[in-house]
Amino acid sequence: MRIDVVSIFPSYFDGLTLSLLGKAQETGILDLRVHDLRDWTHDRHRTVDDTPYGGGAGMVMKPEPWGEALDALTSAPVDERAQRDGTRAKPTIIFPSPAGEVFTQATARELATREHLIFGCGRYEGIDERVFEYAAELGEVRLISLGDYVLNGGEVAVMAMTEAIGRLIPGVVGNPESLVEESHEDGLLEYGSYTKPSVWRDLEVPPILLSGNHGAIAAWRREQQLERTRARRPDLLEG
Repeated sequence: MRIDVVSIFPSYFDGLTLSLLGKAQETGILDLRVHDLRDWTHDRHRTVDDTPYGGGAGMVMKPEPWGEALDALTSAPVDERAQRDGTRAKPTIIFPSPAGEVFTQATARELATREHLIFGCGRYEGIDERVFEYAAELGEVRLISLGDYVLNGGEVAVMAMTEAIGRLIPGVVGNPESLVEESHEDGLLEYGSYTKPSVWRDLEVPPILLSGNHGAIAAWRREQQLERTRARRPDLLEG
C-alpha cells in the first residue's frame, strides 16, 4: 500500500517509523510518504491560509497549495508496476473532519484493501470547501471523524487512522490470528488478558484459564466479551 500524507507539520509523523509500521516500511509492505504542504506555495512567506469570505473568526487554508499537492500526488505512479504499465488505480483521498463519517474498525478494514491512500491534514478553521470538490475529480473523497470532538488539526486523526489501517495490511502483524480476537472486530469489546505469575499481589488469574479446557475457555472469553460490552459500551449491543 502507498500512503501519502500532506501536512504543514510533517515531523508530526516521525512516530510512524517506529514499531510494526516502521518495519513494514523497511520491508516494502507499506510505502509511507509525508509531504509539507508549504512545498506547494510560491510566496516568500510560504502562506497556506487567508481570511474567510463572509467574515468570522480564524483563518481558512487556501485552495491553491492543496490543488497543486493533489495534482502532484495523484499523477505520479504509485509503484514501479504502475510506472511500467502506465496504469494506476484512483486513490482514496481522506480529510479528517468533525463533519465527516465516524471512523470505525469496519472503516479501517475497508480502507486496508485500497492500493493508494492520500491524507490531507487541515488546520485553523479548515480547508477551503472547493478543495474537496476538486479532489473528487481525482479520486474517491472521504471526510472522516474520529469522534464528536474537535482537535487543533488533522494530524492526530491521521496518525490514528494510519496505524489502525496499516496493521490490517497482510504481513504487518506477525500473527494474523491476533487481529481476529481484538475489540470491535466482531462488534464486541475484547476479553481481558492475563500472564504469569498466576497470583500477583493477592490477585489471581481466573481458574478457568489454568484448566487447559479450551472449549470452556472459549465460552468463558465470549461471556467476558458480552459482560464487558454491556458494562462499558452498551450502545454496541443495540440491535
